[in-house]
Amino acid sequence: MKKVLVTGADGFIGSHLTEALLAKGYKVKALSQYNSFNYWGWLEDIPTNKNLEVVSGDIRDPHFCKEITKDVNLIFHLAALIAIPFSYIAPDSYVDTNVKGTLNICQAAKENGNIRVIHTSTSEVYGTAQYVPIDEKHPKQAQSPYSASKIGADAMALSFYSAFDLPVTIARPFNTYGPRQSARAIIPTIISQIVNGIKVIKLGDLTPTRDFNFVKDTCQGFLALAEHDSTIGKEINIASNFEISMKDTLEMIKKIMKSEVQFITEEQRLRPGKSEVFRLWGDNTLIKELTGFNPVYNIEQGLTETCNWFVQPENLKKYKAMIYNV
Repeated sequence: MKKVLVTGADGFIGSHLTEALLAKGYKVKALSQYNSFNYWGWLEDIPTNKNLEVVSGDIRDPHFCKEITKDVNLIFHLAALIAIPFSYIAPDSYVDTNVKGTLNICQAAKENGNIRVIHTSTSEVYGTAQYVPIDEKHPKQAQSPYSASKIGADAMALSFYSAFDLPVTIARPFNTYGPRQSARAIIPTIISQIVNGIKVIKLGDLTPTRDFNFVKDTCQGFLALAEHDSTIGKEINIASNFEISMKDTLEMIKKIMKSEVQFITEEQRLRPGKSEVFRLWGDNTLIKELTGFNPVYNIEQGLTETCNWFVQPENLKKYKAMIYNV
């Protein structure tokens, strides 16, 4: 039985990935960011499991990273700062967490026996599409401090593959959504406000398109990458090969929830003009060829399951619908 470390396990994708690994019989060491309340984020929602060990700490500490990787066979590295608007305000913290944190994990994996690492990237590294669908050869464009930090983190991870033969795979999920997603993202923001009876919702630009992926599909993509050695040393999209505009996505949510809510644009929610990523549509040919992975959920199925989760009172109460999250 493999023992797996998941960094960022207390977050949205990390908690779902932890559940998926446990369901497949893995022993999981789940890293939650240290806090004095012993609060484990979304891991609190996972039932007690004898194969789950939760540890608290911070990937910014290299000594801690070396300690937690000593007894594992595989690392899924998801811990990162991901909110794009906050990266405009606090870019230095993104370098510390995303770039240096990745360095610490890779160095620890190298020193503890060249442990296999699945490093998490983001479709934001591509910026606005120069061509579609976007394959792994598409140029990188740092259109925000967040995307710049992830480009740096990806390069750091791949440098360990080239320089030290560390078995690294870069998993590049496109826009993941689903239960437990952060309130800073547009889909949970819309659903939570509709459920709370808001009649007019303030938003940013609704013209950009995205390649949305339901979180369960994203996690199966991670597992597929880890289970095939052919993915080592490569950057690989986890995408649906489908694009939809923000406006059409929100209209679909309105229809599913039988809502008459109105959407209006608010200046403070707009990205700086050169920073907005206007089009993302991911090519998933490579992951299909290397692993046979294919997403299961279409956008309507995924949004329906997401809406059904949010309307449960025990889930909705965890979101502050009236506060704009940066």
